[in-house]
Amino acid sequence: MSPRVALVLVSHSRDVAVGTAAIAEQMAPEVGLFPAGGVPEGIGTSVDLVLSAVEEGLAAVSGEGSGVVVLTDLGSALLTTDLVLEMIDEDEAARVRVPSAPFVEGAVTAAVKAQQGGSVEEVAAAAAEALSAAPAAVPAESPPQAEAPVGDEVVATVTVRNPMGLHARPAALLARTVADLGVPLTIDGSDGASVLGLMALSATGGRELTVRATGPGAQAAVETVVAMVEEGFGEV
Repeated sequence: MSPRVALVLVSHSRDVAVGTAAIAEQMAPEVGLFPAGGVPEGIGTSVDLVLSAVEEGLAAVSGEGSGVVVLTDLGSALLTTDLVLEMIDEDEAARVRVPSAPFVEGAVTAAVKAQQGGSVEEVAAAAAEALSAAPAAVPAESPPQAEAPVGDEVVATVTVRNPMGLHARPAALLARTVADLGVPLTIDGSDGASVLGLMALSATGGRELTVRATGPGAQAAVETVVAMVEEGFGEV
């Protein structure tokens, strides 16, 4: 399924907007990302740039639940966005969401959700929940969790092979895969479908991870995740 949602990134700095788009693109290569940062004079926000980005984003997506999610960095960026929404047609404005969300973390989480085919409402919600979705990192020296399956639970352990571990790109690959599988699955206690949760594990090379899944398809899901980690995400 092609993404139904595009992201517009409104920052006071062109470099921040472009850089954030580059980070998100690594995790969600099919999602339309439209940075709208800075002004010709330097720092600030431009109505013209934001208007153009929103219109391009709306033109790039279609279908039920499609639209644009706008993320802003500071208060005046939100004011600029509000002004743009007053300038466009009501039907277009109705397809735009501007969640209260952290700029970089929100962009990453929203992009991954859009890559998974989420609607504009779902992508906006994912951005808003970005910070609360990331649990505290599990210390590398923590003892491994018990491996005995409980009920219909399937459990396996796997050692991270790539030296950089679950950094942004591998975490995004895992999160997208787990979301597509549709099976409740955790990795060292973190939601396997949460890119920020996986990154928060700070799992570098040599770390042993415990993969747990429950319900129909649990065995196949665990085997898929274990295989991805063992293959080193193409980095070994």
